[in-house]
Amino acid sequence: MKIFLALPLLLAATALAQEAAAPAATPAARPSPASHYVVPKPAHPVSILPALPASEDISFYAERPVPHGRVEVVHYKNSAGTEKRLHVYLPPGYDTETERRYPVLYLNHGGGEHDGHWTASGHAHHILDNLIAEGRARPMIIVMPNTGRLVSGTPPKLGEDDACTQEYLNDILPFVDGRYRARQNRESRAVAGLSMGGFVVLNTGLTHLETFGELYVFSSGYWPDQLALFKERIQPLLSDPKINERFRMPLYIAVGETDIAYLNSMKTLAVFAEHGVRNFSVLSSHGHEWLNWRRYLWQTAQIMFPEDR
Repeated sequence: MKIFLALPLLLAATALAQEAAAPAATPAARPSPASHYVVPKPAHPVSILPALPASEDISFYAERPVPHGRVEVVHYKNSAGTEKRLHVYLPPGYDTETERRYPVLYLNHGGGEHDGHWTASGHAHHILDNLIAEGRARPMIIVMPNTGRLVSGTPPKLGEDDACTQEYLNDILPFVDGRYRARQNRESRAVAGLSMGGFVVLNTGLTHLETFGELYVFSSGYWPDQLALFKERIQPLLSDPKINERFRMPLYIAVGETDIAYLNSMKTLAVFAEHGVRNFSVLSSHGHEWLNWRRYLWQTAQIMFPEDR
């Protein structure tokens, strides 16, 4: 009788021992949340992003005894017949190296500002003069348009350009390409903007990656009441398995830790991250101010247009 009672116990113990010794099958049978995620193949090596200057550093935008480019103020007429103004930075050597063609950065101002603020407050021309003299940035044209009353914080439907995008594609780019020795391929065009100008990057640059190869967002992102709409409308584009091949450089989004746009910036960045879009996410000190935007331009200008360095 004792033998028959012990046999089931022995068999049960053996089964438990065999289960413990066998490789666990449960985790493999359970698909992880990331099991259906296909890692996008990087289109280009990731550049090394220089560290930001210290917040008290003013030397990087000081006017130094180096070769200087020049800034000219020009006017164009848009499709509605309105005369508009641009500030345009032409790098050192533009007037003497007459056969050379240059990449173009389209640099956008913030709300309540205009095309003159990136030189008057941002010292964009001094930043580029100094970087070019040091061999840290490629000579480039910088076009600073006036997009006040054109820019919208509403994400557009793909294929339905907003007013700002229409003016860029129909008026600003043709004017620049016709007047200056600008390279006219997407790899030679970048678009950047601060605050409200960040919506130019997101609404115009992102929806026209066939025209702009590099996107740089400074202190900007969609407001909470627009974020769901952005996710919905941009999903077909970001779901493209080859989306990273369409960015010449990783998407750049920078914001200050006390910036009023901090939360909007981070939540907008999360939409890109959910789709595996390569990005430079930069968190700096300070807030929504020129102290930061000058530093972001200094940092990004050093990685722009790497193909012909």
